[in-house]
Amino acid sequence: MGAKKRLLERAETLIERLGGLLPPGTEPPDWTAHAFRWRRRGDRGWLQAVHAPHRIDLDDLLCLDHQKSEIERNTAAFLAGRGANNILLWGSRGTGKSSLVKAIFNGMRDRGLRLIEVDKDDLVQLPEILELIRDRPERFILFCDDLSFEAGESGYKALKAALDGSITATPENLLIYATSNRRHLLPEFQSENREARFVDGELHHGESVEEKISLSDRFGLWVAFHPFSQAQYLALVHHWLARLGGTPPTAESEERETLERAALQWALRRGSRSGRTAWQFARDWSGRD
Repeated sequence: MGAKKRLLERAETLIERLGGLLPPGTEPPDWTAHAFRWRRRGDRGWLQAVHAPHRIDLDDLLCLDHQKSEIERNTAAFLAGRGANNILLWGSRGTGKSSLVKAIFNGMRDRGLRLIEVDKDDLVQLPEILELIRDRPERFILFCDDLSFEAGESGYKALKAALDGSITATPENLLIYATSNRRHLLPEFQSENREARFVDGELHHGESVEEKISLSDRFGLWVAFHPFSQAQYLALVHHWLARLGGTPPTAESEERETLERAALQWALRRGSRSGRTAWQFARDWSGRD
């Protein structure tokens, strides 16, 4: 009997371990949450509720008035059931592309907006995600952050089909917002320009370039983000220092001059005058103070 009992105990332990390895794919998502992250294990995926999403306000995103206006207008139209487009936010690193999507979500979540974050490697499971939310009353932004592809990646075709090109219609309660440092989401090479041809006085791109443009062209809106000027960068530094509880130096003071010199040196070492760089400097400066 002792050997049999030990065998049963070992079997129960093994079952518990195996259960921990299996995804909770059979359980329905927690639709009380406002934000979700798509998780995958093997061929199975599930929506994991995010009950504490990143809180960032639109008022914290300075020097982005045009970008905020475009994305806010498009998202409000989507929530109202009017015509709205998928959006590609592209441009320099650290200029607020991802933060702007999160801020729009935070500002409109009480109006029924929901956010689903999907990693690039999980885009092959887009059809499963679309079917899961198709009949839901909420309206979803499917968010792909820092998106870029290499030739032949499986997620590339899945995203093209979801944007426009599949025999299955994309749910009306879904938009796709993607951020990227690349305008066309794929690397571009100088050799590809040699494929261009003039036909009847018109410039026609080669097949390689046309293929790369075909993905970004499926986004109805392109919103560009450019590097900040020195004045904009310093304005962001002062904003974040105030938000972190620091006492802003008076104008034309020696303290202000010291602060701004240090901020510019910080940006020079990082090689970027961006909102992210300003935030990181403000955290460092307030910590020293």
